[in-house]
Amino acid sequence: MRDDYVHGYSEREAVRLVDQAKTLAPLMHHDTSYPEGSRVLEAGCGVGAQTITLARNSPQAEITSVDISKPSLNHAKALIQSEGISNVQFQTADIMELPYEDETFDHVFICFVLEHLPNPVGALLSLKRVLKKGGSITVIEGDHGSCYFHPETEEAVKAWQCLIKVQTDLNCNPLMGRELYPLLNEAGFEDIQIDPRVVYVDESKGELVDGFIKKTIIAMVEGVKDQSIDSGFITPETWDKGIQDLHRSAEPSGTFFYNFFKGTAKK
Repeated sequence: MRDDYVHGYSEREAVRLVDQAKTLAPLMHHDTSYPEGSRVLEAGCGVGAQTITLARNSPQAEITSVDISKPSLNHAKALIQSEGISNVQFQTADIMELPYEDETFDHVFICFVLEHLPNPVGALLSLKRVLKKGGSITVIEGDHGSCYFHPETEEAVKAWQCLIKVQTDLNCNPLMGRELYPLLNEAGFEDIQIDPRVVYVDESKGELVDGFIKKTIIAMVEGVKDQSIDSGFITPETWDKGIQDLHRSAEPSGTFFYNFFKGTAKK
């Protein structure tokens, strides 16, 4: 597993991840829960943004959350403690070299991680090794190629494409969502189900205007500003205009569309 996370490990990024998780929890996790006594591995937990919902949805499950970044794990521990959650333990670990015996866990959960890995099938095989026979895996990914917004300007599209370009240059896959089925299939999982989770925002959905467009999407694009300009992919003037135009999608006359994919399968 790599530690050169495209969005970096700043406090601002930690806040963005938590805001994103809170905003998307009803859409992503209304059907995410695990039975009492089950052992669950959360792979690539980051700052604990998804961990809160996992733990609350399954208060009687035993959750082990791992990440390669010690600063992220420290943030996650503090976040979980502040919420008074007690059914989670954390460990520093590489998804590609998990320090667990074969068939240790009843369930595996991984969210917004595969897109950042150069070998997603290898990661799935590693997770499959520690999953019990008949156990389940849940995988959630976005797909940056599914983004549409209004009003759409040349500069706004260019700014959005910066996000795709930077991730691609790091050998990541910003279009991971659409590939979940073939990846899970290649890794040998069974009973694969892929469920698109659509986010559509207009002014009637005020909580998503703020939580998704502003605090999740635009904040994510703004996080690759320096890489985009330094690489020469976009000029500072086009960047500023593009970000300004993206903000127009959060105004009363604007709309925004994005597609996530949630996959489940069994070993």
